[in-house]
Amino acid sequence: MKAEQYRILVVDDERDICRALEFLLSREGYKVVTSNSGQDALKKIEAEEFDLVISDLKMEGLTGMDVLERALASNPNLIVVIMTAFASVESAVEAMKKGASDYIVKPFINEDVKMTVRRLLEHKTIVMENLILRQQLSQQFGSKEFVGVSPQIFAIFEMLQKVIPTRSNILILGESGTGKGMIAEVVHGNSQRKDKPFISINCSAIPENLLESELFGYKKGAFTGATTDKKGLITMADQGTLFLDEIGDMPLGLQAKILKVLESGEVLPVGDTKPHYADVRIVAATNKNLEEQISKGLFREDLYYRLNVIEVKIPPLRERKEDISVLARHFVEKYCRENSKKVKVIADETMEVLYGYPWPGNIRELRNVIERAVVLATGEEITVAELPDRIKTQQGTKVSQSLKDKMEYFEARIIKETLEAHSWNKEDAARNLEVDLATLYRKIKKLGIAEG
Repeated sequence: MKAEQYRILVVDDERDICRALEFLLSREGYKVVTSNSGQDALKKIEAEEFDLVISDLKMEGLTGMDVLERALASNPNLIVVIMTAFASVESAVEAMKKGASDYIVKPFINEDVKMTVRRLLEHKTIVMENLILRQQLSQQFGSKEFVGVSPQIFAIFEMLQKVIPTRSNILILGESGTGKGMIAEVVHGNSQRKDKPFISINCSAIPENLLESELFGYKKGAFTGATTDKKGLITMADQGTLFLDEIGDMPLGLQAKILKVLESGEVLPVGDTKPHYADVRIVAATNKNLEEQISKGLFREDLYYRLNVIEVKIPPLRERKEDISVLARHFVEKYCRENSKKVKVIADETMEVLYGYPWPGNIRELRNVIERAVVLATGEEITVAELPDRIKTQQGTKVSQSLKDKMEYFEARIIKETLEAHSWNKEDAARNLEVDLATLYRKIKKLGIAEG
């Protein structure tokens, strides 16, 4: 977005400050509105659309903290920057904990203000553009409950855009319940084969002695009970898509016949001597590590490379928590329609519990939990009471420090060692670390660095 498309509200009971910031930011191309009180600012925020608010912290009547809390309550996406005197930096840090995006120390430096505003607005633009693009891709390729806005799902949709128009075989990897079958449906439903059959078979659900005849069909008299010719699923999928779910459980002997289909399209029914031919696109899926299966002699290496032309890895739900709320609300709407219920929202406390649970069963488990909650709900809101005991009592735990935790640990060590080397003179330490003083104060507060 261009600068002139952004609207900024400046709030300060000192008119000179308002005029100075209005002049400074208007010259950058922003549309600037000023207000000299918290009450007036909130009225303007309710009546008009703003992208960013710069508010002084200490004002008569409603304070900057009041403006921050009420503005974010009405518009959680609003960017709020707090202005404060140097002596009140700790109050500004407290404001950031309550949702402020950044703070400016008075007396401010013009270049610092311009840089802060530019950075925050550019970040907001990138976030919104990515969100819109993800939603568009989700709507374009979404199938049933395979929806999401996380970067991981976005990357999968981007890959599918390139892969779907081709004839290439696809191998989908992921834990049970992550939506591998839905990806296969997305591939077929958006391909040039969408008007032809989509045939799905679970290789682990059918006994070994029956799986071959299900896939390849059989000739009359091939075995006891074969009273007529039967067409196999591969032949039935001719010109369409064959989805081989849990292919890691396919018997070795049958893997050789599947390889033949991939190489030449040859389909030899059980008991027949004359092969048939089928043009099928094969999408396979497994929750097993096929490379380990190969090393154990349980899976053919040549078949693996034939299947794995395009590999799609679906991360477990616990690794893409942004999608939990999107999926949960999707399921609420779905099961309200199916059960004639009037649930409208998921309580904030309930959503926190859903975020904290590790979801070993992934999307499938979340779907079942939300269906149960919708059925049990007595009002318009899903509360924690409607969740199963295992969800309420088991919270997700960290088995090891995250990368963020480790980085913060070493950052705190470096800052503390630098402060000690400069006898806790923060100005000297800031110069040594090549950061501004306000940033150093913010880091000290955030990381809990104490003298001694």
